[in-house]
Amino acid sequence: MQIDTTKETLCINKIVGKKSEIIMVERDIIVPDIKPDLLNIINTTGNVCIYKKEVLEGKVRLDGEVNVYVMYIADNEESSLRGLSTSIDFTEIIDFDNCNENMSLDENLFIKSLECKILNGRKMNIKANLQFDGTIYSNETVEIIKEINNLDDIQSLETELVVNSLVGEGTQKTSAKDTIMIENIDNLAEILKVDLSITNKDLKISYNKVLGKADVSVKIMYLTEDNGVKVVESKIPIMGFVDIENVSEENICDMKYKLKNVIIKPSPQEEHSIYVEVELELVCRAYENKNIRIIQDLYSPSESLTFEPKCINTMSQKKCIKDMCKIQQKISASDISTNQIYDVEITPNILEQKIANSKVMLEGEINLKFIYALNRGVSIKEVKLPFEHSIETENIDLSANIETNIEIASNNFVVGTDEMIDAKIDLVFSLDVLVNTTINMIDKINVDETRSKEIYSIIIYFVKPGDTLWKIAKEFRSTVDDIARVNKIEDKDKISSGQQLFIPKYVYTKRKVSA
Repeated sequence: MQIDTTKETLCINKIVGKKSEIIMVERDIIVPDIKPDLLNIINTTGNVCIYKKEVLEGKVRLDGEVNVYVMYIADNEESSLRGLSTSIDFTEIIDFDNCNENMSLDENLFIKSLECKILNGRKMNIKANLQFDGTIYSNETVEIIKEINNLDDIQSLETELVVNSLVGEGTQKTSAKDTIMIENIDNLAEILKVDLSITNKDLKISYNKVLGKADVSVKIMYLTEDNGVKVVESKIPIMGFVDIENVSEENICDMKYKLKNVIIKPSPQEEHSIYVEVELELVCRAYENKNIRIIQDLYSPSESLTFEPKCINTMSQKKCIKDMCKIQQKISASDISTNQIYDVEITPNILEQKIANSKVMLEGEINLKFIYALNRGVSIKEVKLPFEHSIETENIDLSANIETNIEIASNNFVVGTDEMIDAKIDLVFSLDVLVNTTINMIDKINVDETRSKEIYSIIIYFVKPGDTLWKIAKEFRSTVDDIARVNKIEDKDKISSGQQLFIPKYVYTKRKVSA
């Protein structure tokens, strides 16, 4: 007999695998002829761009570049401060189990450490250790049996779940361009260092589109022709529409901003200015909370049914949480004293993350690098500030996957008369939370038509440890309701080991099959 079922379609975006590793990018750099010899390295900074990525069979490939800015003391009579910039291309192939070209990669790649070593007066070695954190996703459409329509006495064990069904995903390239003016009295000699970050991220959902909005925060330290050191800052707005069919305001949208290319150079059109161009890719996935009813097990007292168990992995309880942490601390500054602070590099790191009492507990440290004037030159002071922060989350699962990103919302450093620096830093934590959920269900139901019900009997059964009424009813082809009725059981979820039960039972014989 053909089984008539009602099915529901579910689009799942499941995590196939996660991987973290260090990628080392290294190259020897020759100092351009127009620049003086190297004497001593003061500071090295940079950023990473990925302009191409591929998911292949069992591996992923990344093509990109590391943009490096080196501040150094020249080997000349004045021991003058100088700077140079360079780009180091790289191609990296990373082994990734169970992935193939139909899957997608969500990667986070950033500079963990940057070393610069002088080999001789005209040559240096640059070594960048890049932290790669990657997640492989697979999209799959599955059909779930939610009802059986043409068997009156079907007994089913069901559960209701809320899962995150994928509405759709998309990408969009966008760019941010600006000409940043410097003081008119400054004649730009060269750029010493550049800090880039994506801040003030926001999104809005409209008809079949997700609008991503943010700022590219740019801070540039530069050298003037009269050997002055200056810093200029700017926020360049970026915006892009990602097309996702059927997206709505009720959906959960996950928007990522990927750096693809950076151009920073003196403006060829305007004096006293620096041209900045940043190319980004916006990657968005949209999910809906979907209530589904799953049949996990079934049988029929009157028919012999067979089915195949089916297991799918998907995600649930996805949420995006933002929270701010305000840090204020005094730092000894006797070595800086009244010298001018040109810049402070701020690098927050999370050392430990755990879930406890419906809170995400974070412990970490903020690495501060003060770049300040000293004896007509530049010096560096490094400080570590520990921090602890907890973020309230409602009904968070202890097995939840949490991806945490940190944005520096604001900072201020004031040197007091007591030779202490009053440091104020506002950190914004963005938590992407999800739970990997395994759903057990049934599939491909068949009926053995050679069996039929003939007689009805009652047997006596003593409950064993681990038994449930469902388990007992299925074993003897009775029903939970019949056993509860015969034994006057009010709470069907409560039976005790050793309890005596009378079980109504059907006995089967072979059906006569006509020739």
